[in-house]
Amino acid sequence: MSASPPPTGLRHVSLRSGVYADSVRLMQVSRDVGARDGVTAVLVAMATPLNLELAAGMGLSPGDGTSPDRLLVAIAAVDDDALAAAVAAVDAALAARERAAGPAQAVPLRTVGAGLDALPTDGPALAIVSVPGRYAVAEAADAIAAGRSVLVFSDGVPVEHEVALKRAAHDAGVLVMGPDCGTAIVSGLALGFANVVRRGPVGLVAASGTGAQQVSCLLDTAGVGVSHVLGVGGRDLSEAVGGLGTLDALAALDADPATERVLLVSKPPAPSVAEEVRAASEGLSVPVRSAALSPGSPDLTAAVEALLADMGVAVPSWPSRSTTRPAAQGAVLKGLYAGGTLADEAMLLAAPVLGDVRSNTPLRPELGSVVDPSAPDLSASGHVVIDFGDDALTVGRAHPMIDPTLRLEALARVAASGEPAVVLMDVVLGHGAGPDPAATLAPALQAAGLPAVVALIGTEADPQGWSRQADALAAAGAAVFASNAAATRHALDLLGAAR
Repeated sequence: MSASPPPTGLRHVSLRSGVYADSVRLMQVSRDVGARDGVTAVLVAMATPLNLELAAGMGLSPGDGTSPDRLLVAIAAVDDDALAAAVAAVDAALAARERAAGPAQAVPLRTVGAGLDALPTDGPALAIVSVPGRYAVAEAADAIAAGRSVLVFSDGVPVEHEVALKRAAHDAGVLVMGPDCGTAIVSGLALGFANVVRRGPVGLVAASGTGAQQVSCLLDTAGVGVSHVLGVGGRDLSEAVGGLGTLDALAALDADPATERVLLVSKPPAPSVAEEVRAASEGLSVPVRSAALSPGSPDLTAAVEALLADMGVAVPSWPSRSTTRPAAQGAVLKGLYAGGTLADEAMLLAAPVLGDVRSNTPLRPELGSVVDPSAPDLSASGHVVIDFGDDALTVGRAHPMIDPTLRLEALARVAASGEPAVVLMDVVLGHGAGPDPAATLAPALQAAGLPAVVALIGTEADPQGWSRQADALAAAGAAVFASNAAATRHALDLLGAAR
């Protein structure tokens, strides 16, 4: 999916009624069809104003008759055969989705409330909401009213609505995970972006998706499993939300017989909220250890190691593949991250060594160390770390754990700039992530010819396989680490050696 330049060749543009699929699924269809020979552009998406704007920028505007409840299929190809094959591939992908969904109901259920009303009262205890943010509140409120906990995958929910939902959930004795909760594991069931990890006694409360994935994967490597991973949304520990979801999630894990210890994972929290959560944790029967990132606090790997020590479990040698090119004299750090918490962790480790690190999600915005959040440019001089998973960069496109296009383009620009650099990036495996990230990243790293360090977050049991991905990336010249903190320190060592 691309906004420029407009494609040349033959075009197919159609609008379909009575068809709906979530945005992630449609982006996967667009990506898969766009990879076919002879296809120059593809956009399969609901006909929202944003997607219509994207189609127009691709030279594939559908004209009149659009509405957000219609499906837009826009394809450009070099010849008739390629175009026909691409349209057929879209039809097949959509038909496969319908078959997987099972027999159609006589009267489709269009809301969470209607779906819950059709179920017995002892039916599922958790509802999942993944609709545009402006509609998510009503759907989540219906779930709460029906006495169900709810995972709100949707982003774009106003913070005041998040607070209202979490207060209502607390009063109803249920839990709201999210909004913008992309990672959870409930009783062994992975939801959203999550890894294949063993069951065990550690419960995670996570105001961070990739942070939770890093921690759960390290625990799995150490032979320790998780009981639940309860995501609460990235804003939960802000002053505005006040840790409402975190406090309820801690109480839920305290009452869970399968949970013997709890680890709290988050980006840098508001200090007053962190103190309130700490005080509440001390009143629980289950021990709670913090892995909340902040200047001077342990990194995520160190927090896991401290938890293992609490449990009397030996800390393993975290897996790595440490072969990399030496850095050129005067090299700078260029961080290309898919995970916001991992980007924050890298900056927290790098800033004391390097000084100013510019970012679209800076640790200290008041210092002006910011790049344009909607169009970050890694080819700008100096140390730069970009979170490509930030909401401003995922509007109308898949998350970089699914679609690596923006990061690959940024890597090429860094290489073309001529500025000596060490590239630091994360690759996150597991459910929901790309099926073979190394297949696209390894050739790009080889073409860039820069020293590269990769934090590879995953397990051997993940569909992509940690070792299989690590070996492919190492063969392309990258140093690979299971720990993001270890990867960052290796990148800093390379920069120090080049001075």
